[in-house]
Amino acid sequence: MTQAPVKTPCIGICSTTSVGDPICRGCKRFAFEVIDWNAYTEDEKRAVLQRIEALVQPIIDDRFIIRSAQSLAAGLKRHAVPCNPDMSPASWLHSLLKKRHRQIQELSGYGVEIRDAWRHLTLPELAEDMDVQLLRLCEAHRIRYFPELLS
Repeated sequence: MTQAPVKTPCIGICSTTSVGDPICRGCKRFAFEVIDWNAYTEDEKRAVLQRIEALVQPIIDDRFIIRSAQSLAAGLKRHAVPCNPDMSPASWLHSLLKKRHRQIQELSGYGVEIRDAWRHLTLPELAEDMDVQLLRLCEAHRIRYFPELLS
């Protein structure tokens, strides 16, 4: 049985090609991964997705409870945010918040609850805090595993 091709984690906020960032502010791939994506094997693409998942999952799990992946997927569809089925609901939530946190007032309609320790933040503040933490982790990974790419 052949597996379906691995989809890009792109959510349409590409700061690597538009701004020259070393890490995409949208999908969290490294610039060289964005550029070379179509030349990657399916296994290489899966490895990139697994790395992104490993960084996103604990940050989301610390701040949110995803009660319904189905409601979350429907919410992404309503907001026209790409939902990569190869990735976890935690990654879907990250994409939704990255792209639409200012348009969302309440997460319960998306099958998501904010954990008590984080309810003091507005959704935009929470999304920004998550993004800062995630970019720090991505940068640490880049420095550790790809030191030759440092400028």
